[in-house]
Amino acid sequence: MMEAPAVERLFDLRRLPSDGVLLLLLLLYTPFGLCLLVLRIFIGVHVFLVSCALPDNLIRRFIMRVMCSVLGLFVKQNDPRLRDSTMKVYISNHITHFDHNIINLLTSCNTPVSKGASSFVCWARGFMELNAMGNHLELIEHLKQYSSQENNLPLLLFPEEETTSGKAGLLKFSSWQFSILDVVQPVALQAQRPFLAVSLADSSWITELLWTFFVPFTVYQVRWMSPVFRQTDETSEAMALRVQKLLAVELGVVSTRVTAADKAEYLKRQRHVPPFISSTAPNQSLGAQSRMSDTGGFNLEELKVSRMAQRVKEVLPHVPLSIIRKDLTKTNCVDTTITNLLEGKVSFTAEDASSASTSQLSTAKDAQGSLGSTSYSLKLFPRSPEDRHLSLQQRKDALYEYATRKYLEKYGLPTMKEDQ
Repeated sequence: MMEAPAVERLFDLRRLPSDGVLLLLLLLYTPFGLCLLVLRIFIGVHVFLVSCALPDNLIRRFIMRVMCSVLGLFVKQNDPRLRDSTMKVYISNHITHFDHNIINLLTSCNTPVSKGASSFVCWARGFMELNAMGNHLELIEHLKQYSSQENNLPLLLFPEEETTSGKAGLLKFSSWQFSILDVVQPVALQAQRPFLAVSLADSSWITELLWTFFVPFTVYQVRWMSPVFRQTDETSEAMALRVQKLLAVELGVVSTRVTAADKAEYLKRQRHVPPFISSTAPNQSLGAQSRMSDTGGFNLEELKVSRMAQRVKEVLPHVPLSIIRKDLTKTNCVDTTITNLLEGKVSFTAEDASSASTSQLSTAKDAQGSLGSTSYSLKLFPRSPEDRHLSLQQRKDALYEYATRKYLEKYGLPTMKEDQ
């Protein structure tokens, strides 16, 4: 059984290739691609007008396939005889904003509009607009009535409800699409193009259309699968899971439990990640990204630990910095780490005075000088908890007093004694 991929592997967040050779080829291709983009925009207008003028039949689909090939869209399918002409519901995976248009080049079908697109945009993109879009129950009843009419076109539905890269796994199928009829025909859809990713997770359909016109070509592969019938007493959820697994096997990917809502949450988190963290490799897990400092990267967590380690080092200059950092990664608290070191919960070998840096030594001496009459050393550390707590609190107070005094001296501000 294939291992479920991490969430970030299901989507493409970076359009440009990471390979240097491909980047160089893309740079050389760019002038030609820009000319192709402008030319295809004008051709695309004519394709849209032709699609509106011609009636929906075999001749129209043939003409549209030829014109779309000029736009760089090539569609291939396995044996067309595998497509069941009596089928009322097709179920497909979702990889681009134009999946329904691609399958419509092979057979006439309707896809209900999603996400509340305006009437004109809905019609121009080839969606079927419905009056019942309040909730899934109303939508199911409306589609049941639609499918019961003999002359209506089949429905093409995308249970994932969001696009993926199509290279690692399928999102969890929504179950309401399987409540319409007791039989569906799965359709496996794949796409490839040179230089660039087929689609990005957070890109709009207009942006994807322009990139489609820019690249030399995009090849879609459509594979018709055998119809799937509902088993006795099988729920819509169970049927959705069964079809999802069949499609995953056909595509050579993994059937995951990640939902469309999980994708939205993942993209929301990505927008709040600093650029130097989010720009790491797309297939790198989020946990690995937080440990990238050893490979030349840099992140906020490492900076935070370093700052806290220096604070502990000022109080306990004889403790090796590596021991301090190791304990801070566990406690994430300066006071707790100091307590652990003083109480012997963390074992270490004390550094010699010569091994510490000059700045650390001078800081330690100044801090000890500011303690005044408070006399306690680690060798004479109290054994009772009350004395231990008092000793630790005295060190804290002395450290804060020393830091305040150094700050005032650095910026030439009057001290409390001068004010008096």
